[in-house]
Amino acid sequence: MGQVLNQLAKKSVVCTISPIDGGVYTERTLDDMGDIDMALAAAKVAQRKWQAVPLEQRIAYLEKALEALLAEKDAIAREITQQMGRPISQSAGELRGLEERARYMMQIAPSALANVVPEQKDGFTRYIKRVPVGVVAIVAPWNYPYLTSVNGIFPALLAGNAVVLKHSHQTPLVADRYAAAFAAAELPEGLFQTLDLSHEDTAALVADPRVDFVNFTGSVQGGHAIQNAISGKFISAGLELGGKDPAYVRADADLDNAVENLVDGAFFNSGQSCCGIERIYVHESLYDAFVSKFVELTKQYKLGNPLDAQVNLGPMVRKEAADFVRGEIAKAVAQGARAMVDEALFPESKAGTAYLAPQVLVDVDHSMSVMSEENFGPVVGIMKVKDDAEAIALMNDSAYGLTASIWTKDYDAAAVLADQVETGTVFVNRCDYLDPALAWTGIKNSGRGCTLSAMGFESLTRPKSYHVKEI
Repeated sequence: MGQVLNQLAKKSVVCTISPIDGGVYTERTLDDMGDIDMALAAAKVAQRKWQAVPLEQRIAYLEKALEALLAEKDAIAREITQQMGRPISQSAGELRGLEERARYMMQIAPSALANVVPEQKDGFTRYIKRVPVGVVAIVAPWNYPYLTSVNGIFPALLAGNAVVLKHSHQTPLVADRYAAAFAAAELPEGLFQTLDLSHEDTAALVADPRVDFVNFTGSVQGGHAIQNAISGKFISAGLELGGKDPAYVRADADLDNAVENLVDGAFFNSGQSCCGIERIYVHESLYDAFVSKFVELTKQYKLGNPLDAQVNLGPMVRKEAADFVRGEIAKAVAQGARAMVDEALFPESKAGTAYLAPQVLVDVDHSMSVMSEENFGPVVGIMKVKDDAEAIALMNDSAYGLTASIWTKDYDAAAVLADQVETGTVFVNRCDYLDPALAWTGIKNSGRGCTLSAMGFESLTRPKSYHVKEI
């Protein structure tokens, strides 16, 4: 992910390549097995003390850390843009999302972590405590570097765990910002630590017997690597592995609302979102009008340098990713698809660079990889369907199951269809959004486990029963 490894003495240096201009944005020395050992030893000591700290005090620490992060929000937004290419006009939204999620998790922690008390039994006191699992390793990605990581970091610490964060080499400054914020909040030493690791050493980290839970966001291949690494231990891993998220526009949908939101859902962050819209099914009665409006709105995007406040479509994270999407588009066209957007309308889109024009494909079907495999880029395919049954069959014809959206004015019908869709989240008349009050989870190759909501605390704690006979 935008990295160049060079051997320097006994350690390697990793370089973050900015997709804006292809230059080196920052570099750092990779940690090694000795660093992992020291981090985990310190984490174990710190966690034993932290779990005895009352929850209200833990919340106070995290509130201070959050305020320290938000105090640097302008600089952080610029860093996000420079590291991974999202338009500066949109990067600030990531910090707003981080604040929303962090505050919600702090708000619900007292009830989510409260003891479970069964019905009264004369002569006995009985309850179940939710005790921390111990040391949580978090492996975070670059595409939403704060939003993906806060889902694990804040609830893990609130629940009484220690955290070791390994962030993407594309966005290493995110880990530095967290570390600085927790230091400013005077979080106990060793409780939150960061490591810069190779893939091999990341596997060694999560395999270490001192790690008690793993939170991973990334590719399906990466998810399998995490599972393999922890296979020698009886611990769990939360795996959020991406998607091929569909939308269905019913005959009674509000056309303009569906178009506006689905264009944004497909092309925000240059389509580099696990819950971005990658395939759309439209009822035949709306199909022509939908495609026409969708294409016209897509043509209004401004592709360019993401540091320009007028730009709303930046480069992809690296030129290899853009070239992959170009190849998927070309392959689909060779199989009979029609590309509805002339790339010449976006002069900044050039082969061999990370800059890629948004593309809308019609005359597509599920024999094409652009409709079945995750593209993670600014391209979407649109298919015509005759009824709900055909739409549901196509939506479920996927190896993924993260989110799906249904666009309709008939909420009773939407509820029936939502029950039939094989996915972790069903949206109605919106898409591409995480509500911290709801469980964030997926099925099939989208992974397993859950973050956010009260349920997000469950994997970060274990039940411990207390059974007291009164004498």
